[in-house]
Amino acid sequence: MDWDTSLLVGPEGEDWRVPVSELESRQERLSLALAEEGFESAFIEDPVELYWLTGGRQNSAFLIGAEGSDIQARHWVRRSVKRATFESGGDDCPHVTEKHPRMGDLSQMLVKSGCTMSPAMSGGKIPQSRWSFIQGKMKDLSEGEHDCTEVLYGLREIKSNWELSMIRESGEVNRSMFEAIRDSGGLGKTELEMAGVAEEVSRSSGFGGRIRMRKWPMDCDRVVIAAGRSGGVPSYFDSAVGGLGASPISSLGAGFAKVRQNEPVLVDIVHLHRGYVSDCTRMFCSGKLDEEWMLRLEDMTEISELVRSSLGKGDNCSEAWEIGFDAAKEMGRHENLMGMKPEQARFLGHSIGLELDETPVIAKGFDRPLEIGGTMAIEPKVIHRDGAIGIEDSWTRCSDGMESLTPGADLPPLIHW
Repeated sequence: MDWDTSLLVGPEGEDWRVPVSELESRQERLSLALAEEGFESAFIEDPVELYWLTGGRQNSAFLIGAEGSDIQARHWVRRSVKRATFESGGDDCPHVTEKHPRMGDLSQMLVKSGCTMSPAMSGGKIPQSRWSFIQGKMKDLSEGEHDCTEVLYGLREIKSNWELSMIRESGEVNRSMFEAIRDSGGLGKTELEMAGVAEEVSRSSGFGGRIRMRKWPMDCDRVVIAAGRSGGVPSYFDSAVGGLGASPISSLGAGFAKVRQNEPVLVDIVHLHRGYVSDCTRMFCSGKLDEEWMLRLEDMTEISELVRSSLGKGDNCSEAWEIGFDAAKEMGRHENLMGMKPEQARFLGHSIGLELDETPVIAKGFDRPLEIGGTMAIEPKVIHRDGAIGIEDSWTRCSDGMESLTPGADLPPLIHW
């Protein structure tokens, strides 16, 4: 018996497919970029790149030719061809969608599709064993340029207006998650209890259960809550604050620590709307923070503004890092900026999109600007043994500066229970 594609909808029956115009634009941009880099074609299997190019995440591969190659874009699907076709636009699908060939026939099918050289693959994403296996199945083709990872990363750095709208909607859910913690959290509550409240909001709004990251072997809990001394506990995660986590195998995020009177509670929330990340941090307190904690928060807010201004003017991301770090040094905060030695993170912000850790990064070595249309989470924090404090919002660079995609000034940096 057949199944019904009309079930594949968002809340209230909304069509949550990626617009066909988006898919067409992305495929055209990739074809041009492949030609500019000297690639004849690309063979993509990574789930994130598949979603960006085809509008779905099936067990599949996508073949796309460089501009001028006459290689027609083909989505080869193991399962499900019907779902893949629907999610790519149905009758308006901008590429051929068909059953994946047997791996023994892959080389022949690539030749039949117009390839004369082995397609490039996203070597930064797939395991070496998979890379070697696929290369071994391309025996009828001459050896071509191999790795197109950076081509795809570069194209995805600039977000379309539609993608920015997805991150804005994600930011609205992010705000609702903070409001739920404000209304349900407080003295005596555990970090995990409060994370559960935020989780309910996120799930009911359409969060699919995964936050995708590039850096191996990173994985991420999207509600990091660090109450009091929890903020000083390091974790495996490459960030300022990791939190206790629920157990040694989940040593990131909320744990069993409870909110205590007059202590800082850092809440760092990630939400994904239709795959797109928003990232935001606010401070909470039951009672009143002492003057030193308040000064630390004011300093982090100032550093955030300095970094944001630098990016908005078109400075290189490495310059924005230096501006933020130098300000922290003048404030006497650099020894605790983004962690305590020897576990300090060496960045002040990271690009976001379909993955949490996109490029560029506000750090040394990123000697290029955040381009107009780029999206960046700016997150200066200071960490002490008795807690952590900081601020974070997600931003996009516009022609006249930076625009907040999360609550920004509409949600205060410190919220009292």
